[in-house]
Amino acid sequence: MSKPKVFEKPLGVKDYLPEAVTKLRNIEFRVLACMERWGYNQIITPTLEYYDTVGVASSTEDKKLFKLLDRKGKTLVLRSELTAPIARVASSLLKEHAFPLRLSYHSNVFRSIEEEAGRDSEFYQTGVELIGDGSSEADAEVVALAIASLQAAGVGAFKIALGHVGFLNGLFQETLEGRSDAQLALKEHLLSRDYVGYREAIKSLALTPEVERELIGVLRLRGGDEICEQARMVSQHPIAQDAIRHLCEVWDVLKAYGVSEHVVIDLTMIGDFSYYTGMTFEGYASDLGFPVCSGGRYDNLLSQFGRPAPATGFALKTNRILEVTGKESVEQPGRVLIAYDAEHREEALQLAKAMRSSDDEVIIITQLVSEYEAWSNELLNKGDGQYELGGTVYSDVITMIERAAV
Repeated sequence: MSKPKVFEKPLGVKDYLPEAVTKLRNIEFRVLACMERWGYNQIITPTLEYYDTVGVASSTEDKKLFKLLDRKGKTLVLRSELTAPIARVASSLLKEHAFPLRLSYHSNVFRSIEEEAGRDSEFYQTGVELIGDGSSEADAEVVALAIASLQAAGVGAFKIALGHVGFLNGLFQETLEGRSDAQLALKEHLLSRDYVGYREAIKSLALTPEVERELIGVLRLRGGDEICEQARMVSQHPIAQDAIRHLCEVWDVLKAYGVSEHVVIDLTMIGDFSYYTGMTFEGYASDLGFPVCSGGRYDNLLSQFGRPAPATGFALKTNRILEVTGKESVEQPGRVLIAYDAEHREEALQLAKAMRSSDDEVIIITQLVSEYEAWSNELLNKGDGQYELGGTVYSDVITMIERAAV
């Protein structure tokens, strides 16, 4: 194996330069402020967790976990998502706190990816968990907050696709009873949005024409609240009926929030069917193929940490949002340059200290000038009270140099 080049980075990680960091932090701060106004308190969990606890409980496939050993030989993982770590905290450090718990977070997460996948191994998530409330009101709250968070992040046009794992579970149990392999295969096709493969898999199952039409017809169950009535006619299985009832209740609450225009019901939306237990959703920006947020209900997770409770939440994929909003400029505070010579050093630095301590949002840069003539030749007066030096624009230049005037 060849040695990495000096400037080479591991696969799937990237450097963020100052301009990108400014935009990324701007998204983060605005979204977290939005979540705080909804009553969600921020939490920070460790980058490293034990594999046997959080790693096993995570929704991430085992092969995508980054694993390492501590000095005692115990297997650790780099956190691959935040829901399982927060479930651990809710069941331990917050076990005396009454439900519901409203928690928010912003952190980097790590997932091992295939070389040809073209995706990041390290990326950023900003999200919430609403723990201890199993109602449709709670599910609607997190969807409405996801919409508000996307708007706060600056995403202009987007849609939330809303589904429920119970609908397909009930439908498949009704139409493919005892054929668990076939059910799993169909779910895998829907999870990967492989609708061609889904149709082909159905045709290979030797079903009656009526059942085949019923299963293929699921692909058309996408739209507004009219889908609720259509779905009720598709399957009479109790699990499917309960799922549709719950989903319609969520829709009604979203209408009361005034955000249903951003939502479409999509009953092919299944999320990670081994993890989610009820409503699931994904958010798509109009000019990006990947989802910018995802979430849903996961009522079985906290029982793995000894404090059974229903829970629901979502995560924004912050670096993907940066791809959508990154072309927009972020308003920067003005920059002031204080140039000084050795004789005026103390006076200049004290002035800089005073200006940085003021309430004015301004960036103060100080510079020792030893050759005034050369320095002044590089300083460009751009007009309108702006100056440029070394490619940086300043709203003001204060010179504290003997016999110098700008």
